[in-house]
Amino acid sequence: MPGLAQRAVPYLPLGLLAGLGAVLAFLWKSPCRFGGAWNTGVGQYTNFCYTDIYPLWWAEHLNEGKIPYVDYPVEYPVGIGGIMELVRRLAQGDGLAFYDITVILMGIALVVGVLLMAALAGPSRRWDALWYAIGPAVILCAYINWDLAAGALALGGLLAWSRERQYLAGVLLALAVATKFYPLMFFGALFLLTVRTAKWIPFLKTAGAAAGTWLLVNVPIMMISFDGWKRFYTFSSERGADWGGLWFFFQAKNWGVLADPDLLNRLAMAALAVLLLGVAALALFAPRRPRLMQLCFLALAAFMITNKVWSPQYVLWLVPFAVLARPKWGALVAWQVAECWYFFSIWLYLVSQDPEHASLGIGDTAYFLAMWARAFTIVVLMALVVRDVLRPESDVVRRNGVDDQSGGVFDGAPDRFVLPPRVA
Repeated sequence: MPGLAQRAVPYLPLGLLAGLGAVLAFLWKSPCRFGGAWNTGVGQYTNFCYTDIYPLWWAEHLNEGKIPYVDYPVEYPVGIGGIMELVRRLAQGDGLAFYDITVILMGIALVVGVLLMAALAGPSRRWDALWYAIGPAVILCAYINWDLAAGALALGGLLAWSRERQYLAGVLLALAVATKFYPLMFFGALFLLTVRTAKWIPFLKTAGAAAGTWLLVNVPIMMISFDGWKRFYTFSSERGADWGGLWFFFQAKNWGVLADPDLLNRLAMAALAVLLLGVAALALFAPRRPRLMQLCFLALAAFMITNKVWSPQYVLWLVPFAVLARPKWGALVAWQVAECWYFFSIWLYLVSQDPEHASLGIGDTAYFLAMWARAFTIVVLMALVVRDVLRPESDVVRRNGVDDQSGGVFDGAPDRFVLPPRVA
């Protein structure tokens, strides 16, 4: 215990600051939580305090005591369904209590996620986790949905990988995927670096543990109520272009084939495939093996840019990996400004959709400008990370002899496979 306490002391200030961020995020919702704006129509938008959590208490029939998937098919993976059911039991029929307890759990997830991110960054860069602890976009978006839970699980899985605990990494990453789908992208990053280094046994351990864990938490729900379980997957397939996604802009502006709703799924999948193939080519052709966090960031950003919907809270997915991939202030500040700009714009745009309050909102031009500013700043971040991969000497993380502090078995591993093949 003395050794554990000694190792924990440097992380205490970060934990306290993350707790401060969690409290500030709760206070930001005060006009809704304490002022009743959730129940006044556009008030939740004009006060910028909207959340999915409170209205879903009724929309998912939790107020009636219905069990997710079993009594009512919810539109989320089983991880979130499990959190819903746990909090439903604790809330004892009170919608505000359901929100408050959920916020406590998500606040804990934020603190845990910040500490995990700091551990992934390594002793010399642990303060980079401040971006996740008290970043403005994090505070604004923390409690819109249950994303922080998936973030803590994903960061925990990657920290386990970095400590060469492959089975634990697989378990935690599988639970992350069972909570939100996006951590699936990280398996692609692990696979590409496995190809590059030929470290197949650790990867197969993680992949096997992940497959087993995912089946363990999903199959029971599938057996009890397959229709309830598959709702998330059918909903994801059937939904159209929605707020924030570039496809929403293409359809609003009727941009030819890009605006065809019947081709939307195929176009989105094709665009994602192209970007992921580009990430794969970068991983295999780069003169030096990329860091794990660089590939995780690039794959996740590709997933977000090509998604049919791009909700404000998706910023919580990307913050840790953007910072771990390239902890330089300039581009990160520009991106955070764009994310905050979009946060305020989406709610004002929704206000404009109500004819009685349209004068309080903004129109298409202002909204789409904010949407494209967010996308552009992320593309710039991606381009800068790609440059760092191709020119490792410009990567600030790799200074002072560091190779890949969060890479686990990849750290310091020689390249076994490179394109084009090198002549010895």
